[in-house]
Amino acid sequence: MLALVLEKQHTLAIREINLPLSLGPNDVRIRIHTVGICGSDVHYFTHGKIGPFVVDQPMVLGHEAAGTVVEVGRNVKHLVEGDRVCMEPGIPDPTSKASRLGLYNIDPAVQFWATPPVHGCLTPQVIHPAAFAYKLPDHVSFAEGALVEPFAIGMQAAVKARIKPGDVAVVIGAGTIGLMTALAALAAGASQVLVSDLMEQKLAIAQGYEGIVAVNVRLESLVDKVAQLTDHWGADVVFEASGSARAYPDAMACVCPGGALVLVGMPVEPVAFDVVAAQAKEIRIETVFRYANVYQRAVNLIASGKVNLKPLISATFPFAKSIEAFERAASALPGDVKLQISFDSSAS
Repeated sequence: MLALVLEKQHTLAIREINLPLSLGPNDVRIRIHTVGICGSDVHYFTHGKIGPFVVDQPMVLGHEAAGTVVEVGRNVKHLVEGDRVCMEPGIPDPTSKASRLGLYNIDPAVQFWATPPVHGCLTPQVIHPAAFAYKLPDHVSFAEGALVEPFAIGMQAAVKARIKPGDVAVVIGAGTIGLMTALAALAAGASQVLVSDLMEQKLAIAQGYEGIVAVNVRLESLVDKVAQLTDHWGADVVFEASGSARAYPDAMACVCPGGALVLVGMPVEPVAFDVVAAQAKEIRIETVFRYANVYQRAVNLIASGKVNLKPLISATFPFAKSIEAFERAASALPGDVKLQISFDSSAS
């Protein structure tokens, strides 16, 4: 089957590759429509590895996807041919302890699209477990469906934060995941979310949402801004979504006594952490790795109109220009949030 293949670091090709196409009794066959380019896809392209996950053989990229069911396995009851769906890309071992505890995102045996050695979904057709395919309402586009995956990370962060109605939150980092986290925090009941970054273009997108206050840390102090807006008490929740070690002092300073610090971004190197400062405020610290049990709620929020993800789509490329799309993603243009690839012939 034709696919976008990462041959090795820095080398992409659109070519034929053998992929599993046998439909099991609990599977669905899906014709792919839209796939988002994730930071992890770009990282594999530019670095050839992420931590212990090394691309040592050709691998199909892509894990943020939506498409149409074209065939269902004999045991599948909740989906039928023609249903439009988005797909949760991580498939755990249902018998594992992690799965039985509801923590399937941290199952060591999870099979996650486009994580070596598992192929991704930048190919016209995939086989996927029906239990991890979610029907899209008619008014939710394929592009929005492909955004459910990154939004689910924001949802996981909001769930871990235990946001209460009226809370003030801070999100450090206005990239895709930072903005998704900010929108999830608002949907969870936060009265106001301060989003900080260095890039004015991304902050302009954030500022377009009601309830978000954009803070350019090149021009003003995030700590001072939080103090000003909270009468010097601090934010109830701080989400660190930049992955920068330099962000941690501000993150710690912005959390109110008894507040929560949620670690979403993944630093490349170990971070120096002031344990005593955290203890002095009795900060609750939570961590996020992917998501579990939030996908359907993410779809519901998008369908309700309470979360509008459309402004986060910066450009859509046809599949034939997938390599060009990845090159643009790797260049990290300051105004880009989410780039997508479409198998629809009308995409441009």
